[in-house]
Amino acid sequence: GWRPLVSWGGRVSVLAAPGTYTLKLSVGEQEFSQELIVKKDPNSAGRNKDIQAQVKMLLELRDNSDSAVDMINKIEESEGIKRKGLILTTLMKLKQICNHPALFSQDGSPLPNRSGKLARMEEMLEEMISEGDKGLIFTQFAGMGAMLRHYLQEKLGCEVLFLHGGTPKKKRDAMIQRFQDEVHGPPIFILSLKAGGLGLNLTAANHVFHFDRWWNPAVENQATDRVFRIGQKKNVEVHKFVCIGTLEERIDEMIKQKKELADSIIGAGESWLTEFSTDQLRELFSLSSDAIRSD
Repeated sequence: GWRPLVSWGGRVSVLAAPGTYTLKLSVGEQEFSQELIVKKDPNSAGRNKDIQAQVKMLLELRDNSDSAVDMINKIEESEGIKRKGLILTTLMKLKQICNHPALFSQDGSPLPNRSGKLARMEEMLEEMISEGDKGLIFTQFAGMGAMLRHYLQEKLGCEVLFLHGGTPKKKRDAMIQRFQDEVHGPPIFILSLKAGGLGLNLTAANHVFHFDRWWNPAVENQATDRVFRIGQKKNVEVHKFVCIGTLEERIDEMIKQKKELADSIIGAGESWLTEFSTDQLRELFSLSSDAIRSD
């Protein structure tokens, strides 16, 4: 029979008999879809967990797309410094969403099954640890670093270090020394991009993960250089994560395709993006169909 399978806060309710369904949500001219499999026994353990996660993911995409439309309207109505500030604020919010919806919402919600970046990095870290290697993870957001540290320690069963701008020098030096210990040191070191950008020697690592992108090649390269120091004896692999179908992918392609653009923005942070026209920003912020994948 038909049972309420998803309902929280009166926000969503899905009634479904056992079977396979396709859930669709529309945002303007875009339509998001996700296949849902409803099991025969709705009282079995974990009966709602997967479906709730899938529906919630679609709702987050819909709500966040709506927010981007609102921000575009505000940007179009603004000028000068106010316009640039709104653009940078919108970029920051969308980057948080690309990392993980929980980073944007700051609601303490669960991390699994809601971020392709996180799922892929977890797989790569498992393989890295099994090979006896070590890795650095860079993120711009201290909040993301804290969430990653807690999640990865629990999922991978190993200690994870985290260095951010507020870490005291004495504690920072102790973490670096422990990580550099080839035999007993923790295999994963998370660093905020600015805290880990200069003055560190972390040659024990031979994998570098840029979990989110700082759209200035010089800043990313400074961070990556932490492992390319005197004493590095291993081949180093650098992994840069982008969220497919989003502004992350579009900006990454722009920098790759236009060498002169990459050269011109060195030292300019991300302020070069504030010079985009409203139409260019609208295209940049749009969520393409590639961002939605039905498993």
